[in-house]
Amino acid sequence: MEGEQGTGDEAQEELHKETRAKLVPVKLEPFNAEAPLEALTHPRTPTDSFFVRSNYAEPELPTATHRITVEGAVEAPLTLRLKDLARGPLREVTATVECAGNGRTAMSPLPEGEPWDKGALSTAVWRGVPLAEVLGRARLRPNVLEILVEGADGEGSKRFARALPVSKAMHPDTLLALEMNGEPLPRAHGAPMRLIVPGWYGMASVKWVKRIEALTRPFSGYYQRERYIYDLSNGRAPEPVTRMRVKSLILTPSEGARVAPGRVVVHGIAWSGERRVVQVEVAVDGGETWKPATLLEKPKPSAWVRWAFTWEDAKPGRHTLRARATDEAGETQPETSQWNRLGYGNNAVMARVVNVG
Repeated sequence: MEGEQGTGDEAQEELHKETRAKLVPVKLEPFNAEAPLEALTHPRTPTDSFFVRSNYAEPELPTATHRITVEGAVEAPLTLRLKDLARGPLREVTATVECAGNGRTAMSPLPEGEPWDKGALSTAVWRGVPLAEVLGRARLRPNVLEILVEGADGEGSKRFARALPVSKAMHPDTLLALEMNGEPLPRAHGAPMRLIVPGWYGMASVKWVKRIEALTRPFSGYYQRERYIYDLSNGRAPEPVTRMRVKSLILTPSEGARVAPGRVVVHGIAWSGERRVVQVEVAVDGGETWKPATLLEKPKPSAWVRWAFTWEDAKPGRHTLRARATDEAGETQPETSQWNRLGYGNNAVMARVVNVG
């Protein structure tokens, strides 16, 4: 690992260019782009097709000299180099990451924020050191409430930083990730180190980590209290955005595709934050009749599951297909998602129009 990290700086720029070339741009500066939907048909999203979400320009952090500090309400403050972390113990986690604003363009009226369609979503295999292991070395004091993780992007009060409850920070799958899909992290995805918080929307998985702080009071930074909140603008207090909501996506046939009459196989993916998806249903008549799809692999928490549905005897004409997922807690995708000012958490059932004939 240490040797791979040491040779990575020269290759980062080339990988950076390749990544931008394969994505669907939403904004060029700072660069934000969706994964092409065809890339989501893979069990794990190829790294160069993994969606990119950045609030600021991507910092270039040299792997050889980068350090992170662990401070605050701890008994033993730490300063760690990448090679210190790479010695382990290392853990591998497969996790789906979805931007909280994914599907924003389907909300009406259109909320403020980046105009994400359906592709601010990807899955990768992440490898790194459990955050709990690092916090264990630092020895948290008994009155710690939250763990703040700060990135190297942004400035001053607008530096990107998020705090986790201690229970989530100490979960064994919450990682300080050094690798993505078996290779060192690319710069666009937080190189040389990022946080991965399985089951939570992507804002929690802070990129370009530089500082960790144990807090005895709730964090009130900009990206904790002003953004990534469900603000219903109805006089109710905003609620924090945390766990990904249950959701499904039809991948094939593609929107507007023409298919032959008869038997048509529909494929897609479904996920539900920290919970397992237990059922996916598909309707080929616009939503009047729902029939079960087949899950193609054993569902796991924090990662999508692929599914398939056989549409028998498809008749010529234009048809609206819909899919909905249900998780192990009994939550099912709603017909419409609750509108909120910042356009987060849209998990409404989506329609897919196909032409038969």
